[in-house]
Amino acid sequence: MAAPDPGRWGECGSRQPGRLGARSGQEPGTVLGAVGIMELVYVCEWENWAKNTYCPSLPLACAWSCRNLIAFTTDLRNDDQGSRLLSADADGHIKCWSMADHLANSWESSVGSQVEGDSIVALSWLHNGVKLALHVEKSGASSFGEKFSRVKFSPSLTLFGGKPMEGWIAVTVSGLVTVSLLKPSGQVLTSTESLCRLRGRVALADIAFTGGGNIVVAAADGSSASPVKFYKVCVSVVSEKCRIDTEILPSLFMRCTTDPNRKDRFPAITHLKFLARDMSEQVLLCASSQTSSLVECWSLRKEGLPVNNIFQQISPVVGDKQPMILKWRILSATNDLDRVSAVALPKLPISLTNTDLKVASETQFYPGLGLVLAFQDGSVQMVHRLSLQTMAAFYSSTPRSLDEPALKRPRTTGPAVHFKAMQLSWTSLALVGIDNHGKLSMLRISPSLGHPLEPKLALQHLLFLLEYCMVTGYDWWDILLHVQPGMVQSLVERLHEEYTRQKPALQQVLSTRILAMKASLCKLSPCTVARVCDYHTKLFLMAITSTLKSLLRPHFLNTPDKSPGDRLAEICAKITDVDIDKVMINLKTEEFVLDMNTLQALQQLLQWVGDFVLYLLVSLPNQGSPLRPGHSFLRDGTSLGTLRELMVVIRIWGLLKPSCLPVYTATSDTQDSMSLLFRLLTKLWICCRDEGPASEPDEGLVDECCLLPSQLLVPSLDWLPASDGLVSRLQPKQPLRLRFGRAPTLPSNTSTLQLDGLARAPGQPKIDHLRRLHLGAYPTEECKACTRCGCVTMLKSPNKATAVKQWEQRWIKNCLCGGLWRRVPLSCP
Repeated sequence: MAAPDPGRWGECGSRQPGRLGARSGQEPGTVLGAVGIMELVYVCEWENWAKNTYCPSLPLACAWSCRNLIAFTTDLRNDDQGSRLLSADADGHIKCWSMADHLANSWESSVGSQVEGDSIVALSWLHNGVKLALHVEKSGASSFGEKFSRVKFSPSLTLFGGKPMEGWIAVTVSGLVTVSLLKPSGQVLTSTESLCRLRGRVALADIAFTGGGNIVVAAADGSSASPVKFYKVCVSVVSEKCRIDTEILPSLFMRCTTDPNRKDRFPAITHLKFLARDMSEQVLLCASSQTSSLVECWSLRKEGLPVNNIFQQISPVVGDKQPMILKWRILSATNDLDRVSAVALPKLPISLTNTDLKVASETQFYPGLGLVLAFQDGSVQMVHRLSLQTMAAFYSSTPRSLDEPALKRPRTTGPAVHFKAMQLSWTSLALVGIDNHGKLSMLRISPSLGHPLEPKLALQHLLFLLEYCMVTGYDWWDILLHVQPGMVQSLVERLHEEYTRQKPALQQVLSTRILAMKASLCKLSPCTVARVCDYHTKLFLMAITSTLKSLLRPHFLNTPDKSPGDRLAEICAKITDVDIDKVMINLKTEEFVLDMNTLQALQQLLQWVGDFVLYLLVSLPNQGSPLRPGHSFLRDGTSLGTLRELMVVIRIWGLLKPSCLPVYTATSDTQDSMSLLFRLLTKLWICCRDEGPASEPDEGLVDECCLLPSQLLVPSLDWLPASDGLVSRLQPKQPLRLRFGRAPTLPSNTSTLQLDGLARAPGQPKIDHLRRLHLGAYPTEECKACTRCGCVTMLKSPNKATAVKQWEQRWIKNCLCGGLWRRVPLSCP
């Protein structure tokens, strides 16, 4: 599997037409039963499964993207065509799929290519040149730049200006290599060439990339008596046409074929994989018989070519002048194993201090160093990717000794349930497998791989991977599988500490991502679940502030460097007057003039600001309860200052268009509600605007806030679901059994429903969380929901105003928390 950018996969499909599915890592899935450090999380089965509807000999494929979306094929016979993702079939058709309307559960085929009548055996996206290495030995460093470094790596092909060109490469069963390039105009350039002059059958193939921008293809005809061949492929564009040049690289014979005791015992090569997509120097080979398998790991190295003494006397060879040769050397091999049915390789780019078998002791238990082997007896093993030593195991039935010879193990009367396709998550903390009954299983892999660790070090493991996801933008759902409720508080605090150590520019880039990460962590503990609402509200407040300030334009072109938004923040921070009109007169009101239609279109967002300020002030007398949503805002000087700035802007816009102002239901017709709220908000802001511990609000302010409910009607805020995801209901050693196409019926979290403001009565009107529009108790408009936070919004915009379009364009691809969208039925948005 290869993903040129988040959410993009490439994977070869099955040899026969089958059903292609796509699921989010945040939705139901499946598994068998576990011991040790590999545990079953959940199993997802088909509603009605009959033996006469599947093909047991059909090869399957699955892929796991860095956004925790899983695409897979099944061996169920079905005419449906399924699941930007690459798929290929036995007729040589390659299709490029993309999300329709950016919905994770809706896909459409946009472009493709074909090699007519030639089955595809390997398929991959071209490399985009992005490679980020993890330095595990520096996990305690303060700077993200020391922990994660950009590796110099050239794209497979670049456009003018050095931008990587998108496209894919495939290898066919007859020994052809085909490359398709996606031009910015949408045109597809396709070229097909033979891997070598003498074409032969290719039963197995894999694709890897070099740092110099070349492509390496490994190919085998399926017989262990034949060599495994390697080819260098160079792609270029000449005269608006795609050009492919190939070159033969050194080949190898498996060691088992040269061993007299094993020469004929493993006649077929069943698995051929490069150890990493960007590591063409290491390859994994598996040779099998009907009942057993053997795995070998090989490495390509440069070695000095010996020079005859005669030539040494004539012209001595010293230093760099010695001729070098590329040669494959075996690194390790296993003993006889049960027949291997599937292989999964890690994607975590751990940077090792050496490429030898001696790995630093502190990294021996890192799951990114292990690959997974599935066997036909239903067991699964994780082995070291270089030494092939067993690191973890999973059994579908009674565990057996790992040292017990495969030939002495009793055989079952029928084929056991076993994985036919597997993929590791991008942090190697979870494994998904598709078995021979079409079920999907999700396994949790311990970060320490069973090694005893102190709680502090175990926490450091998870923190390091969370930081990696925060820097790369990858989804972190698989990490949440390992977070226990007692770890949440420490993880959130440590994550915030590491974030504050970074440079201000990097903090600004990661500001929204860390809030989303904190929110998903806090869902896992009843002690922190109320903070989920606060983090989502901060994300919403940041988005509104950015959007509203972006609408402001300088009155004159030759203005100072500061924008109207910067001057607004500066003046509001300097002037601490509680009178909103006195603050307003210090601004150049001509810079805040907007079109009347624009102001009216923004009313719902301005209403939210006014309602939230009112809610916070009413909550002040109950500030001692951290279980009340909004609690963290009462001591957050930055957020209170932002709300104060927005109140001033809204006041100015209200002079231009009174109907755009927030609507309050007051007991007195003469009461200036905005002035009252601004005065109280300013007093609260003064208490905590400076760095350091916040001072307690005086009794007069608290008394005035106590009187607010008798002066203004306090609206009920529709908070986002605090804990509606599957991950918060997963319990260790208690796997869930789920079904495809059916929403899981999970017990409700009573601690969540008891929180103030989070319970929703049946039949209560629902709301568009991004547009702040009421949808009614039973919405009639198509909606989409975030797979991460549960945020709901309409699929199509009901407003054509430019300002509203600008707001909505922010959320076309992702939710405000960065999660993916999925279409939801009208009956349950």
